[in-house]
Amino acid sequence: MSEAGTPRITRVTLLAMTNLAERITVDPRQCGGRPCVRGMRIRVVDVLQLLAAGLTVAQILAELPDLEEDDIRACIEFASRRLDHPVVVA
Repeated sequence: MSEAGTPRITRVTLLAMTNLAERITVDPRQCGGRPCVRGMRIRVVDVLQLLAAGLTVAQILAELPDLEEDDIRACIEFASRRLDHPVVVA
């Protein structure tokens, strides 16, 4: 909370509020229709696998210089939204 008692908006909050379609694209003619970063042939899963392998954001940006830090955040947010769905148990 800020001093005035209003919630503080962080960079992460702003990213979550933005339209992921600006950062994550799906084109059936590219990468088999898998989600990619900004129309490039860098798949969301590639970024997530690099993070899972223990690379830091700085290392990923050095490895894939066309990426931006917000692209990596968008990949994480995209995956989070894909996994966050209700499961109906019969």
